[in-house]
Order: sequence, then structure tokens, then C-alpha cells
Amino acid sequence: MAKAYVFPGQGAQFTGMGKELYDSVPVAKDLMEQANDILGFRLTDIMFNGTAEELKETKVTQPAVFLHSVVMAKALGADFRPDMVAGHSLGEFSAIVAAGALSFEDGLRLVSVRARAMQKACEATPSTMAAVLALDDEKVEEICRSTDGVVVAANYNCPGQLVISGTIEAVDAACERMKEAGAKRALRLPVGGAFHSPLMESARVELAKGIEAANFVAPICPVYQNVDARPYTDPAKIKENLIAQLTSPVRWTQTVKNMVTDGATEFVELGPGNVLAGLIGKIAGSEFVSQG
Repeated sequence: MAKAYVFPGQGAQFTGMGKELYDSVPVAKDLMEQANDILGFRLTDIMFNGTAEELKETKVTQPAVFLHSVVMAKALGADFRPDMVAGHSLGEFSAIVAAGALSFEDGLRLVSVRARAMQKACEATPSTMAAVLALDDEKVEEICRSTDGVVVAANYNCPGQLVISGTIEAVDAACERMKEAGAKRALRLPVGGAFHSPLMESARVELAKGIEAANFVAPICPVYQNVDARPYTDPAKIKENLIAQLTSPVRWTQTVKNMVTDGATEFVELGPGNVLAGLIGKIAGSEFVSQG
């Protein structure tokens, strides 16, 4: 019996997120107020009362989802005893902090740097992402490779659900070709730019400086990382993979399969929403999922 905790990424946010924790769990309130101080603005005001539009801003969304996820782990106290952890995209930072490899303060600062650097990269090149449904991964990769411009497979979310990322023209062209190849749907997502693609290189360089300067230690359990879906406990490797993550695909399908192969019998999602629980159900079966 092995318990895996998983942490969601950008897109899981909703108005009112974390309010119940803030009001009822002292450690949650303390951490949230600490986050407001570190960031220099009242993130909690936007989380609790902001509009969907305000919450969708990358510089707000990423710290908000990270904070909500880590607070949920801390609120469990001694009951948080993971055998393994993983996070989807931004959620990898939550996983690493929850597993004790990085302090809460450093994690939040890095997430804030990441969000702002990604925002800048998005503004530099008009770019987007699109969801592709019911087409084999290999076919999606092949179409991306043979489409002019920058377009790559970015998120392997679950079998039959892949997200592509790149310039607007290239993504649109690839979507048309994927529909012709039999995809049930291939449509643009409401995101600010091409996350997990080569267009995030400037953000990767900026984030790398922060990650290299931060103090990482061995986590309390293996962290399965997005870049290759494998488990890591070596702080140097965790750093290296975290830096590579911004321009590499999120291999979520492969991550969940590897965790099951390595003995995971139960997955608990910590963070806003239950997007990952749904994906895990499709990858491994609903019997593996329990509510956080």
C-alpha cells in the first residue's frame, strides 16, 4: 500500500479558493498571511473575492494555486505521510515544497519569478495552446513535427487528451491537420501563451538563476518529475529537471503509470479542484483515486 499525493497546475483556480482553510485552520491562515507579505500584495484578497478574470492573470494564478496546494498539505500535519509525490506543471513546485525539498518561502518566491517570467515570454511572442482529443500521441507528435513554425506536444494529460503549444499560426495549422487525421476535437485554450514549448526559453533562463540560487535538500519521498516521469530524491537532479520543465512537455500520463508500476495504490489530490483526480481515473482507473 503506497500513498501518492498529487498537486494541480494553472487552470485549477476558482474564486473563493482557500477561504474555508483560512477561516478554520490556524496554520493555513499563518501561511497565507506570510505569502501576502512575501509577494508584496494581498494575494488572498484576489483568491477569496477576485473575479475569474483577475484570478486568471499568470502572476496571480500560479502563486494562488501553489499556496492553496501547499497549505492543504501543511493543514494535514502529521497525517501528511506521502510515499511519493508529483505535480502537474506548476504543481511540481507544490509537490517539491510539500515533500520538504524546498522551503515554503523559497518555493513561493520561485513560483512568483516563474509566473512573471512566463508572462513576459507570452508578451514577447503571440502564442497559444490547444487541446487535442481522441488522437494517438504518436500521430499528434508527427503532425507537430511536420507543421511549419513552432508547435510541440506540451501536456500528455491522459490517453486521448494531449495539449499542443506554439505560435498561433502553427497551432491553428496543426489543429486543422489533426481534425483531418481524425481528432474528435482540436481547439485553442484560453491561455496567455505557449507554455512548455521552446517559446518559454527566455523564462527558463530567468527562472534557472533563481532555482540555482535556492537551497534544495533531499525530499521525504521520491518526487516524480514532469520532464521524464521518473522519481528523484537527489536535490541537484530535482533542480535540473525543474529548470528544464518550462520548455519540456508535462508527461502526466507516463508519470501516473510509473507511480502505479512503483506501487502507488492510492492517489490524493491537494489543491483547488479535482482535475488531476479525473485524469488519474482515466489513466489508472477510478479505484486509485481518493479525495483529499
